[in-house]
Amino acid sequence: MASYIIRRIIYAFIIIILVSLAVFLLVRMLPGDPIEMIVAQNTLADFGPEYYEQLEREYGLDRPVPVQYADWFIKVLRGDFGKSILHNYDIGKDMRSRLTVTLMLGLTAFVISFIAGPLLGIISAIRRGKMIDGVVTVLANVGITAPTFWVGILLIFLFGVKLGILPLYGYTLPWKDFGLSIRQSIMPVFVIALGPIASSARQTRSSVIEVLGEDYIRTAWAKGLKEKAVIFRHVLKNSMMPVVTLQGTMLRLIVGGSVIVETVFVIPGLGKMMVDAMLSNDYPVIQAATLVMTFVVVISSLVVDLLYGWIDPRIQYE
Repeated sequence: MASYIIRRIIYAFIIIILVSLAVFLLVRMLPGDPIEMIVAQNTLADFGPEYYEQLEREYGLDRPVPVQYADWFIKVLRGDFGKSILHNYDIGKDMRSRLTVTLMLGLTAFVISFIAGPLLGIISAIRRGKMIDGVVTVLANVGITAPTFWVGILLIFLFGVKLGILPLYGYTLPWKDFGLSIRQSIMPVFVIALGPIASSARQTRSSVIEVLGEDYIRTAWAKGLKEKAVIFRHVLKNSMMPVVTLQGTMLRLIVGGSVIVETVFVIPGLGKMMVDAMLSNDYPVIQAATLVMTFVVVISSLVVDLLYGWIDPRIQYE
């Protein structure tokens, strides 16, 4: 077990390096120049080749790309994410506050989807063919197919513009203003959790229906066990493996989906930070935000793999 965890951590570190390297190279292929963005922002009339070269040296963009990457990654390992090229703020400090916002929304949505999705799937499978099954199936299909940005805009129009009962945009941390935070969280959390709830419900329904058809379940019914005993002792544990796998994927999608949701609701989180940085070609900010998101994805995958052995003792780690 220990050797397996060590190997997975090593693999995770390699993946993070490869992703960070790919992003480091790709952002430099984007059209536009961050130095020219600085000039345009400050409307510098006396801009010339000498000043351009001075800014390149100041931000380290005059060196070979491999040297830039090595220098940047070594600083990241020390906890230094550098400064924004365009706005000159400390990326690490700003990212910590934005990551708090993203995690508050994302983890809230994950907890809701983790509970609601499988619960709806179990109810739908147990009452297969009944009205509740049809309702859950239809809602799950709608939740999977509906575009995230469209759902967000629809909610803003309905509950923000027409009814005026929820804030249109923004986010306040709960320890600053709990009531306002709850009201601002309702729409974005719903949008983030909608897809995962729908996917989990469908996966759980299929998995439970498959297990319900197994011989040992029919034997349990034949012995006269009550429905609760059959469901909780035999069905759930043997049908949860695919669901746990999906939950790991859902956690990754929730973090990635923050880019769209935070943009739609103008929430100052990590996703909005990345979008703004991409629009302005702010290389260090894009690299830092992508690295943090990659880290969350890799860690979630590791946690899910370790949960397999707890759910199914037949799994052996080598």
